[in-house]
Amino acid sequence: MNLTKKSPLHCTRLFYTWLNTVFNKVDYSRIKDVGPDRAAAEWLLKCGASVKWKNYDNWVTDYNILQTQSFKNVIEEIDATESCIMHIGFPYLSGLNYLRRIKFCKCIYLEDTCMTMLSVRKDSLHHLDVISCGNITDKGILAIADIRKLQSLYLYDLPEVKNVSNCIEVLQKTLPECKITFREYEK
Repeated sequence: MNLTKKSPLHCTRLFYTWLNTVFNKVDYSRIKDVGPDRAAAEWLLKCGASVKWKNYDNWVTDYNILQTQSFKNVIEEIDATESCIMHIGFPYLSGLNYLRRIKFCKCIYLEDTCMTMLSVRKDSLHHLDVISCGNITDKGILAIADIRKLQSLYLYDLPEVKNVSNCIEVLQKTLPECKITFREYEK
């Protein structure tokens, strides 16, 4: 029997991981009730991300503001900077037919599975930034090749991507119309 005491920091991390998992759980009945864009916006805002509606200039950053927004709005851009989004919530993206741009920056729960799941938006996603997401490996970067309509891809500070030149070569071949920038590689 192991009676070693867990540090308060360890317990706190476990609690937040559990809480973030709860925030990311897909509520299919909510999608049916309010539509895919509104349900996805609720998920993203709960996780600390921001959304931009099509034909609007301002970003929605406050979950409470959604109560005043129309259910007919559609998401055009997502800024997931420092959000707690996880692959568990990525099925929300499948109904976002007008999604053009996503920025992932310092997303500590973002992993290769998430990059693979982005292929559901292969016909609408044009711009993707992946910055300082330490769990993304070569496998995740190579999965981006499935997003055929991508016009720009910005990659930076991805320490687990080991064979950068191969990733860029594969992406350039599969996405010839896409401007690919991998900042560390260009130095």
